[in-house]
Amino acid sequence: MGLKQNLHNLKEKYKGTKMAPAFNAIHTFLYLPNEVTHGGTHIKAADDLKRTMNIVIMALIPCLIFGMFNAGYQHYAAIDGSLRAAPLANFFTLDNLWIGVIKVLPLVIVSYGIGLLVEFIFAVIKGHEVEEGYLVTGMLVPLIVPVDTPLWMLAVAVVFGVVIGKEVFGGTGMNILNPALTIRAFLFFAYPTWMSGDKVWVYDAVNKAGTADAISGETILGSYAQNHEVVYTLWDKFFGFIPGSIGETSTFLILLGAAFLIFTKIGSWRIILSTFLGAAVMGFIFNQIVAADIITESSKFYGLMNTVWYEHLLIGGLAFGAVFMATDPVTAAQTNKGKWIYGFLAGFLAIMIRVFNPAYPEGVMLAILLMNVFAPTIDHYVVQGNIKKRLKRTKVKTA
Repeated sequence: MGLKQNLHNLKEKYKGTKMAPAFNAIHTFLYLPNEVTHGGTHIKAADDLKRTMNIVIMALIPCLIFGMFNAGYQHYAAIDGSLRAAPLANFFTLDNLWIGVIKVLPLVIVSYGIGLLVEFIFAVIKGHEVEEGYLVTGMLVPLIVPVDTPLWMLAVAVVFGVVIGKEVFGGTGMNILNPALTIRAFLFFAYPTWMSGDKVWVYDAVNKAGTADAISGETILGSYAQNHEVVYTLWDKFFGFIPGSIGETSTFLILLGAAFLIFTKIGSWRIILSTFLGAAVMGFIFNQIVAADIITESSKFYGLMNTVWYEHLLIGGLAFGAVFMATDPVTAAQTNKGKWIYGFLAGFLAIMIRVFNPAYPEGVMLAILLMNVFAPTIDHYVVQGNIKKRLKRTKVKTA
Protein backbone atom coordinates (compact mmCIF):
# COMPACT_ATOMS: atom_id res chain seq x y z
CA MET A 1 0.00 0.00 0.00
CA GLY A 2 2.91 2.32 0.75
CA LEU A 3 4.31 2.14 -2.79
CA LYS A 4 0.87 2.53 -4.32
CA GLN A 5 0.09 5.54 -2.12
CA ASN A 6 3.43 7.18 -2.93
CA LEU A 7 2.87 6.72 -6.66
CA HIS A 8 -0.65 8.10 -6.30
CA ASN A 9 0.69 11.16 -4.48
CA LEU A 10 3.25 11.74 -7.22
CA LYS A 11 0.52 11.49 -9.87
CA GLU A 12 -1.56 14.06 -8.03
CA LYS A 13 1.46 16.33 -7.60
CA TYR A 14 2.33 16.30 -11.29
CA LYS A 15 -1.24 16.06 -12.60
CA GLY A 16 -1.67 18.35 -15.58
CA THR A 17 2.09 18.86 -16.03
CA LYS A 18 4.29 17.55 -18.82
CA MET A 19 5.71 14.87 -16.54
CA ALA A 20 2.28 13.36 -15.82
CA PRO A 21 2.56 10.68 -18.58
CA ALA A 22 5.78 9.38 -17.03
CA PHE A 23 4.24 8.85 -13.60
CA ASN A 24 1.04 7.43 -15.10
CA ALA A 25 3.09 4.85 -16.99
CA ILE A 26 4.84 3.67 -13.80
CA HIS A 27 1.57 3.52 -11.89
CA THR A 28 -0.44 1.61 -14.49
CA PHE A 29 2.42 -0.84 -15.08
CA LEU A 30 1.90 -2.15 -11.54
CA TYR A 31 -1.79 -1.38 -11.02
CA LEU A 32 -5.02 -1.06 -12.97
CA PRO A 33 -5.57 2.17 -14.93
CA ASN A 34 -7.56 4.82 -13.10
CA GLU A 35 -9.90 5.23 -16.06
CA VAL A 36 -12.13 2.24 -16.78
CA THR A 37 -15.46 1.91 -18.58
CA HIS A 38 -18.69 1.94 -16.58
CA GLY A 39 -21.48 2.36 -19.15
CA GLY A 40 -23.43 -0.50 -20.63
CA THR A 41 -22.48 0.38 -24.20
CA HIS A 42 -18.90 -0.84 -23.83
CA ILE A 43 -17.56 -4.33 -24.32
CA LYS A 44 -15.84 -5.24 -21.04
CA ALA A 45 -12.96 -7.70 -20.71
CA ALA A 46 -10.29 -8.48 -18.13
CA ASP A 47 -7.42 -7.76 -20.54
CA ASP A 48 -6.03 -4.49 -21.84
CA LEU A 49 -3.14 -3.53 -24.10
CA LYS A 50 -0.54 -3.75 -21.34
CA ARG A 51 -1.67 -7.21 -20.26
CA THR A 52 -1.82 -8.39 -23.85
CA MET A 53 1.80 -7.30 -24.30
CA ASN A 54 2.77 -9.07 -21.07
CA ILE A 55 1.30 -12.33 -22.37
CA VAL A 56 3.49 -12.10 -25.47
CA ILE A 57 6.51 -11.46 -23.25
CA MET A 58 5.64 -14.57 -21.23
CA ALA A 59 5.70 -16.57 -24.47
CA LEU A 60 9.14 -15.13 -25.28
CA ILE A 61 10.79 -15.78 -21.90
CA PRO A 62 11.57 -19.49 -22.58
CA CYS A 63 13.32 -18.50 -25.83
CA LEU A 64 15.35 -15.89 -23.95
CA ILE A 65 16.46 -18.30 -21.22
CA PHE A 66 17.27 -21.02 -23.75
CA GLY A 67 19.25 -18.47 -25.79
CA MET A 68 21.35 -17.64 -22.73
CA PHE A 69 22.25 -21.29 -22.21
CA ASN A 70 22.90 -21.69 -25.94
CA ALA A 71 25.35 -18.77 -25.99
CA GLY A 72 27.53 -20.58 -23.47
CA TYR A 73 27.02 -23.99 -25.05
CA GLN A 74 28.11 -22.76 -28.48
CA HIS A 75 31.22 -21.22 -26.90
CA TYR A 76 32.35 -24.42 -25.22
CA ALA A 77 31.35 -26.57 -28.22
CA ALA A 78 33.48 -24.38 -30.50
CA ILE A 79 36.46 -25.07 -28.21
CA ASP A 80 35.70 -28.76 -27.70
CA GLY A 81 33.67 -30.25 -30.56
CA SER A 82 33.11 -33.49 -28.63
CA LEU A 83 30.46 -31.71 -26.54
CA ARG A 84 28.13 -31.78 -29.53
CA ALA A 85 27.92 -35.58 -29.25
CA ALA A 86 25.72 -35.21 -26.16
CA PRO A 87 24.13 -31.75 -26.34
CA LEU A 88 21.46 -32.30 -23.70
CA ALA A 89 23.98 -33.48 -21.12
CA ASN A 90 26.26 -30.48 -21.74
CA PHE A 91 23.67 -27.77 -22.32
CA PHE A 92 21.97 -26.77 -19.05
CA THR A 93 25.04 -25.89 -17.00
CA LEU A 94 25.82 -22.88 -14.83
CA ASP A 95 28.92 -22.14 -16.93
CA ASN A 96 26.79 -21.89 -20.07
CA LEU A 97 24.21 -19.75 -18.31
CA TRP A 98 26.84 -17.38 -16.93
CA ILE A 99 28.22 -16.65 -20.39
CA GLY A 100 24.68 -16.13 -21.63
CA VAL A 101 23.91 -13.71 -18.82
CA ILE A 102 26.97 -11.50 -19.36
CA LYS A 103 26.40 -11.39 -23.13
CA VAL A 104 22.61 -11.42 -23.53
CA LEU A 105 21.36 -9.50 -20.49
CA PRO A 106 23.14 -6.24 -21.49
CA LEU A 107 21.37 -6.40 -24.87
CA VAL A 108 18.01 -6.68 -23.10
CA ILE A 109 18.84 -3.80 -20.75
CA VAL A 110 19.96 -1.51 -23.58
CA SER A 111 16.96 -2.41 -25.71
CA TYR A 112 14.47 -1.60 -22.97
CA GLY A 113 16.39 1.31 -21.49
CA ILE A 114 16.87 3.24 -24.75
CA GLY A 115 13.50 2.31 -26.24
CA LEU A 116 11.46 3.27 -23.19
CA LEU A 117 13.48 6.47 -22.79
CA VAL A 118 12.47 7.50 -26.32
CA GLU A 119 8.86 6.53 -25.57
CA PHE A 120 8.87 8.67 -22.41
CA ILE A 121 10.38 11.64 -24.25
CA PHE A 122 7.72 11.51 -26.97
CA ALA A 123 4.95 11.10 -24.37
CA VAL A 124 6.14 14.18 -22.47
CA ILE A 125 6.54 16.25 -25.65
CA LYS A 126 3.17 15.24 -27.09
CA GLY A 127 1.39 15.24 -23.76
CA HIS A 128 -0.15 11.79 -24.10
CA GLU A 129 0.14 8.61 -22.06
CA VAL A 130 3.19 6.37 -22.53
CA GLU A 131 2.25 3.67 -25.03
CA GLU A 132 2.72 0.01 -24.18
CA GLY A 133 3.75 -1.16 -27.64
CA TYR A 134 7.47 -1.18 -26.84
CA LEU A 135 7.05 -3.73 -24.05
CA VAL A 136 7.10 -6.53 -26.64
CA THR A 137 9.47 -4.81 -29.08
CA GLY A 138 12.02 -4.36 -26.31
CA MET A 139 12.07 -8.12 -25.74
CA LEU A 140 11.99 -9.08 -29.42
CA VAL A 141 14.99 -6.97 -30.43
CA PRO A 142 17.64 -8.79 -28.31
CA LEU A 143 16.30 -12.15 -29.49
CA ILE A 144 16.74 -11.44 -33.21
CA VAL A 145 20.26 -9.97 -33.18
CA PRO A 146 23.62 -11.77 -33.04
CA VAL A 147 25.01 -12.14 -29.53
CA ASP A 148 28.08 -10.05 -30.41
CA THR A 149 26.10 -6.94 -31.45
CA PRO A 150 27.86 -3.89 -29.89
CA LEU A 151 25.66 -2.15 -27.34
CA TRP A 152 26.16 1.29 -28.88
CA MET A 153 25.11 -0.08 -32.24
CA LEU A 154 21.98 -1.58 -30.76
CA ALA A 155 21.19 1.71 -29.01
CA VAL A 156 21.42 3.67 -32.27
CA ALA A 157 19.22 1.13 -34.05
CA VAL A 158 16.59 1.21 -31.28
CA VAL A 159 16.35 5.01 -31.46
CA PHE A 160 15.92 4.77 -35.23
CA GLY A 161 13.34 2.00 -35.01
CA VAL A 162 11.18 3.70 -32.38
CA VAL A 163 11.32 7.18 -33.95
CA ILE A 164 11.20 6.33 -37.67
CA GLY A 165 9.42 2.99 -37.48
CA LYS A 166 6.69 3.98 -35.02
CA GLU A 167 6.48 7.51 -33.65
CA VAL A 168 6.49 9.32 -37.00
CA PHE A 169 3.37 7.34 -37.92
CA GLY A 170 1.58 8.38 -34.73
CA GLY A 171 2.73 5.75 -32.23
CA THR A 172 1.49 2.32 -31.25
CA GLY A 173 -1.29 1.06 -33.50
CA MET A 174 -0.45 3.46 -36.33
CA ASN A 175 2.86 2.06 -37.62
CA ILE A 176 2.93 0.25 -40.96
CA LEU A 177 6.15 -1.69 -40.26
CA ASN A 178 7.00 -4.02 -37.40
CA PRO A 179 9.24 -1.89 -35.10
CA ALA A 180 11.49 -4.79 -34.06
CA LEU A 181 12.11 -5.77 -37.68
CA THR A 182 12.69 -2.10 -38.55
CA ILE A 183 15.46 -2.06 -35.94
CA ARG A 184 16.89 -5.30 -37.34
CA ALA A 185 16.73 -3.93 -40.89
CA PHE A 186 18.54 -0.76 -39.82
CA LEU A 187 21.33 -2.85 -38.30
CA PHE A 188 21.56 -4.98 -41.44
CA PHE A 189 21.82 -2.10 -43.90
CA ALA A 190 23.88 0.23 -41.68
CA TYR A 191 26.32 -2.38 -40.37
CA PRO A 192 26.21 -5.29 -42.85
CA THR A 193 29.52 -6.84 -41.77
CA TRP A 194 28.08 -7.40 -38.28
CA MET A 195 24.75 -8.72 -39.54
CA SER A 196 25.79 -10.91 -42.47
CA GLY A 197 23.83 -13.86 -41.15
CA ASP A 198 26.43 -16.47 -42.07
CA LYS A 199 28.74 -16.15 -39.06
CA VAL A 200 28.32 -16.76 -35.35
CA TRP A 201 30.30 -15.07 -32.60
CA VAL A 202 31.39 -17.18 -29.61
CA TYR A 203 32.55 -15.54 -26.40
CA ASP A 204 36.06 -16.48 -25.25
CA ALA A 205 35.56 -16.93 -21.51
CA VAL A 206 38.82 -18.90 -21.28
CA ASN A 207 40.89 -15.80 -22.03
CA LYS A 208 42.54 -15.01 -18.68
CA ALA A 209 43.45 -11.49 -19.74
CA GLY A 210 39.78 -10.56 -19.68
CA THR A 211 39.80 -9.06 -23.17
CA ALA A 212 36.83 -9.42 -25.48
CA ASP A 213 38.24 -12.15 -27.68
CA ALA A 214 36.01 -14.39 -29.74
CA ILE A 215 35.76 -17.31 -32.12
CA SER A 216 33.87 -16.76 -35.35
CA GLY A 217 32.35 -19.66 -37.21
CA GLU A 218 29.58 -20.40 -39.64
CA THR A 219 25.97 -20.48 -38.59
CA ILE A 220 23.96 -23.41 -39.83
CA LEU A 221 22.54 -21.23 -42.62
CA GLY A 222 26.07 -20.20 -43.54
CA SER A 223 27.07 -23.86 -43.81
CA TYR A 224 24.16 -24.61 -46.13
CA ALA A 225 24.82 -21.49 -48.21
CA GLN A 226 28.48 -22.44 -48.68
CA ASN A 227 27.50 -26.06 -49.40
CA HIS A 228 29.63 -27.22 -46.46
CA GLU A 229 28.99 -30.30 -44.39
CA VAL A 230 26.36 -29.78 -41.69
CA VAL A 231 27.17 -31.68 -38.49
CA TYR A 232 23.85 -31.09 -36.72
CA THR A 233 21.10 -33.69 -36.54
CA LEU A 234 17.44 -33.00 -37.24
CA TRP A 235 16.76 -33.10 -33.49
CA ASP A 236 19.54 -30.58 -32.85
CA LYS A 237 17.81 -28.21 -35.25
CA PHE A 238 14.38 -28.81 -33.76
CA PHE A 239 15.36 -28.37 -30.12
CA GLY A 240 17.83 -25.56 -30.85
CA PHE A 241 21.32 -26.87 -30.10
CA ILE A 242 22.68 -24.93 -33.07
CA PRO A 243 24.36 -21.54 -33.61
CA GLY A 244 22.19 -18.57 -34.50
CA SER A 245 20.57 -15.43 -33.15
CA ILE A 246 19.70 -15.54 -29.45
CA GLY A 247 16.03 -16.44 -29.52
CA GLU A 248 15.64 -18.06 -32.93
CA THR A 249 17.30 -21.47 -32.59
CA SER A 250 14.76 -23.56 -30.65
CA THR A 251 11.82 -24.36 -32.91
CA PHE A 252 10.40 -26.50 -30.10
CA LEU A 253 10.12 -23.57 -27.66
CA ILE A 254 8.88 -21.26 -30.41
CA LEU A 255 6.05 -23.69 -31.19
CA LEU A 256 5.18 -23.86 -27.49
CA GLY A 257 5.00 -20.06 -27.53
CA ALA A 258 2.78 -20.25 -30.59
CA ALA A 259 0.41 -22.64 -28.82
CA PHE A 260 0.24 -20.27 -25.85
CA LEU A 261 -0.49 -17.23 -28.06
CA ILE A 262 -3.16 -19.12 -29.99
CA PHE A 263 -4.74 -20.41 -26.76
CA THR A 264 -4.90 -16.87 -25.37
CA LYS A 265 -6.28 -15.66 -28.74
CA ILE A 266 -3.47 -13.15 -29.20
CA GLY A 267 -1.61 -14.83 -32.06
CA SER A 268 -3.33 -15.70 -35.34
CA TRP A 269 -3.11 -19.40 -36.12
CA ARG A 270 -3.99 -18.61 -39.74
CA ILE A 271 -0.88 -16.44 -40.19
CA ILE A 272 1.39 -18.90 -38.35
CA LEU A 273 0.18 -21.93 -40.30
CA SER A 274 0.13 -20.19 -43.68
CA THR A 275 3.67 -18.84 -43.17
CA PHE A 276 4.96 -22.36 -42.58
CA LEU A 277 2.97 -23.61 -45.58
CA GLY A 278 4.39 -20.91 -47.85
CA ALA A 279 7.93 -21.72 -46.75
CA ALA A 280 7.36 -25.45 -47.23
CA VAL A 281 5.99 -24.95 -50.75
CA MET A 282 8.91 -22.76 -51.80
CA GLY A 283 11.40 -25.21 -50.28
CA PHE A 284 9.72 -28.12 -52.06
CA ILE A 285 9.87 -26.27 -55.40
CA PHE A 286 13.60 -25.72 -54.95
CA ASN A 287 14.05 -29.40 -54.10
CA GLN A 288 12.33 -30.35 -57.36
CA ILE A 289 14.59 -27.99 -59.31
CA VAL A 290 17.64 -29.74 -57.84
CA ALA A 291 16.13 -33.19 -58.45
CA ALA A 292 15.57 -32.29 -62.11
CA ASP A 293 19.26 -31.34 -62.49
CA ILE A 294 18.28 -27.83 -63.57
CA ILE A 295 20.98 -26.50 -61.26
CA THR A 296 24.39 -28.05 -60.57
CA GLU A 297 26.53 -28.32 -57.44
CA SER A 298 28.84 -25.64 -58.78
CA SER A 299 26.09 -23.04 -58.42
CA LYS A 300 26.25 -20.75 -55.39
CA PHE A 301 22.54 -21.41 -54.85
CA TYR A 302 22.85 -25.20 -54.76
CA GLY A 303 23.45 -25.62 -51.02
CA LEU A 304 20.26 -23.99 -49.80
CA MET A 305 18.21 -25.19 -52.79
CA ASN A 306 19.20 -28.75 -51.94
CA THR A 307 18.18 -28.35 -48.30
CA VAL A 308 15.18 -30.59 -47.62
CA TRP A 309 12.04 -28.46 -47.48
CA TYR A 310 11.12 -29.34 -43.91
CA GLU A 311 14.62 -28.44 -42.68
CA HIS A 312 14.02 -24.89 -43.92
CA LEU A 313 11.29 -24.68 -41.28
CA LEU A 314 13.72 -25.57 -38.49
CA ILE A 315 16.73 -23.39 -39.27
CA GLY A 316 17.30 -19.67 -39.22
CA GLY A 317 14.63 -17.26 -38.03
CA LEU A 318 11.68 -18.64 -39.98
CA ALA A 319 9.79 -20.16 -37.04
CA PHE A 320 10.45 -17.17 -34.79
CA GLY A 321 9.37 -14.77 -37.51
CA ALA A 322 6.20 -16.72 -38.27
CA VAL A 323 5.11 -16.85 -34.62
CA PHE A 324 6.24 -13.56 -33.11
CA MET A 325 6.78 -11.18 -36.04
CA ALA A 326 4.32 -11.96 -38.81
CA THR A 327 1.46 -12.12 -36.30
CA ASP A 328 1.88 -8.51 -35.14
CA PRO A 329 -1.79 -7.38 -35.09
CA VAL A 330 -0.91 -3.82 -36.17
CA THR A 331 1.16 -4.57 -39.26
CA ALA A 332 -0.39 -7.87 -40.38
CA ALA A 333 -3.48 -8.40 -42.51
CA GLN A 334 -6.77 -8.05 -40.63
CA THR A 335 -9.23 -10.11 -42.69
CA ASN A 336 -9.31 -13.91 -42.33
CA LYS A 337 -8.69 -14.56 -46.01
CA GLY A 338 -6.08 -11.80 -46.03
CA LYS A 339 -4.21 -13.51 -43.18
CA TRP A 340 -3.89 -16.70 -45.24
CA ILE A 341 -2.55 -14.77 -48.24
CA TYR A 342 -0.29 -12.56 -46.11
CA GLY A 343 1.27 -15.47 -44.20
CA PHE A 344 1.70 -17.70 -47.24
CA LEU A 345 3.50 -15.01 -49.21
CA ALA A 346 5.69 -14.12 -46.22
CA GLY A 347 6.90 -17.73 -45.90
CA PHE A 348 7.19 -18.19 -49.66
CA LEU A 349 9.31 -15.06 -50.10
CA ALA A 350 11.40 -15.80 -47.00
CA ILE A 351 12.78 -19.01 -48.50
CA MET A 352 13.20 -17.39 -51.90
CA ILE A 353 15.29 -14.56 -50.43
CA ARG A 354 17.20 -17.05 -48.27
CA VAL A 355 18.25 -19.07 -51.31
CA PHE A 356 18.96 -16.29 -53.79
CA ASN A 357 20.89 -14.10 -51.36
CA PRO A 358 23.67 -16.40 -50.08
CA ALA A 359 25.67 -13.42 -48.76
CA TYR A 360 22.85 -12.97 -46.24
CA PRO A 361 21.14 -16.37 -46.03
CA GLU A 362 18.15 -15.24 -43.98
CA GLY A 363 15.17 -13.74 -45.74
CA VAL A 364 12.50 -13.79 -43.01
CA MET A 365 13.08 -10.20 -41.93
CA LEU A 366 12.85 -8.74 -45.42
CA ALA A 367 9.91 -10.96 -46.40
CA ILE A 368 7.79 -9.93 -43.39
CA LEU A 369 8.65 -6.24 -43.81
CA LEU A 370 7.64 -6.47 -47.46
CA MET A 371 4.34 -8.10 -46.54
CA ASN A 372 3.77 -5.43 -43.85
CA VAL A 373 3.72 -2.90 -46.68
CA PHE A 374 1.28 -4.95 -48.76
CA ALA A 375 -1.01 -6.05 -45.90
CA PRO A 376 -3.45 -3.09 -46.33
CA THR A 377 -3.62 -3.78 -50.07
CA ILE A 378 -4.39 -7.46 -49.46
CA ASP A 379 -7.17 -6.54 -47.02
CA HIS A 380 -8.54 -3.97 -49.47
CA TYR A 381 -8.96 -6.49 -52.27
CA VAL A 382 -10.38 -9.11 -49.89
CA VAL A 383 -13.01 -6.62 -48.68
CA GLN A 384 -13.78 -5.47 -52.22
CA GLY A 385 -14.16 -9.07 -53.31
CA ASN A 386 -16.66 -9.71 -50.50
CA ILE A 387 -18.61 -6.57 -51.44
CA LYS A 388 -18.85 -7.67 -55.07
CA LYS A 389 -20.09 -11.13 -54.03
CA ARG A 390 -22.81 -9.60 -51.86
CA LEU A 391 -23.86 -7.22 -54.63
CA LYS A 392 -24.19 -10.16 -57.01
CA ARG A 393 -26.34 -12.07 -54.50
CA THR A 394 -28.52 -8.96 -54.06
CA LYS A 395 -29.04 -8.65 -57.81
CA VAL A 396 -29.95 -12.34 -58.10
CA LYS A 397 -32.55 -12.06 -55.30
CA THR A 398 -33.98 -8.85 -56.83
CA ALA A 399 -34.30 -10.49 -60.24
